[in-house]
Amino acid sequence: MEMTRPRWRFKGPEMEGVVAKWYARLRSSGSQMAEYRRQASQLTEGLPAGAKVLEVAPGPGYLAIEMARLGKHQVTALDISHTFVQIGNENARRAAVSVDVRQGDAAVMPFDADSFDLIVCQAAFKNFTYPGSALDEMYRVLRSGGTAVIQDMSNDATHADIEHEVAGMQLGWLSSFTTKATLEMLKRRAYSPAQFERLAAESPFQTCEITTEGIGLTVRLQK
Repeated sequence: MEMTRPRWRFKGPEMEGVVAKWYARLRSSGSQMAEYRRQASQLTEGLPAGAKVLEVAPGPGYLAIEMARLGKHQVTALDISHTFVQIGNENARRAAVSVDVRQGDAAVMPFDADSFDLIVCQAAFKNFTYPGSALDEMYRVLRSGGTAVIQDMSNDATHADIEHEVAGMQLGWLSSFTTKATLEMLKRRAYSPAQFERLAAESPFQTCEITTEGIGLTVRLQK
């Protein structure tokens, strides 16, 4: 696997140990869990029973668990963080659902070609050191006709967008303050729609569809 041709080189925060555990708690509010349930239904809508779904960089695994909870699909999750793999497996066990949570790098996925019908990646792509290789790998492990959906922060997000996003998380004042500061920092690493279009054009996908809302963008790539 060629690993020496990154198109953008970003290194995200080290999501291990106490930092990963803090993030897992931060993303577990009632309103956010309800949003994960909504997204699980929306993202898997139209998939046939038994379809194989991969979430790349699932963090604590909340979305993957909600997709598995629907009881229609085989769900796998891949994260580079050893702590998140432990947390995700424990969360899946507590939820009594089957999610195959593995440790691995999005740029060198430990899966065979043509393995998945749907790939989902949320709030993580901007942190990938080798985003071009990650897109190449998504294309490789997707089946023909499969879709990759990348949802992340947009570099075009405004301060007002960030304020509105954090308000909807229903956090305490301290968590709200730290989350706003974190999002302002992450925005500097995020892609604009135009940057993502160029990245997709250099990948095997060649094209993509991008929609924006609030602080985020959604990129759909079809194989």
